[in-house]
Amino acid sequence: MKKSSILRNFLIYMCFIFVSPFLLFAAEKSDELSKGQTVYVPAYSHIYSGNREIPFLLTITLSVRNIDPNHNLTITELDYYDTQGKNLKRYLDQPVVLKSLESLRYIVPHKDKSGGSGANFIVKWRSDRLLNPPIIESIMIGTQYQQGISFTSRGRAIQPAQ
Repeated sequence: MKKSSILRNFLIYMCFIFVSPFLLFAAEKSDELSKGQTVYVPAYSHIYSGNREIPFLLTITLSVRNIDPNHNLTITELDYYDTQGKNLKRYLDQPVVLKSLESLRYIVPHKDKSGGSGANFIVKWRSDRLLNPPIIESIMIGTQYQQGISFTSRGRAIQPAQ
C-alpha cells in the first residue's frame, strides 16, 4: 500500500474519531411536543477526497420515524434539493400518514450525484394534536477503492407548522 494511501486513510479515520463526539452533542433536542414542523435535513450525494477533490459517491437514505407511541402524523411534503437550492425531486404526490412508531425511507441512488455535496431535503409534517416530533435523518453510505464510508445527518426544525 502506498504511503499516501495510508496517510489518507489515517487522516479520514482521525477526523471521524475526533469529530463524532461533537456531532453527538450538537444533535437537536426534540423534547418539546409539536403539531407540525418544516424540517431541513442535510444530505450528501458525494463528498470529496484528496488534493484533486475526487468525488466519493454516496447512496442517501432519508429516514422519517414517528417516535410518538400513541399518535399518527402526516407527512405533507418531502422534497430533495441540490447544492444551489434547486428542487430536484418531489417525493410525495399526496400526504402520507405515518402511524405510531412507523418509519418511512426514501433512497437517492449512489450514481445520482445531482444533489452535490450540499444536497438537502425539506420535510413538512403535521398533526391534529401535540406529539413527539419525528426523527428525520439522512444516512449516507458509499464504497469504492476498497474503502467504505458511512455517516448520518439529523434534521433540524426550521419552522413550526403553519
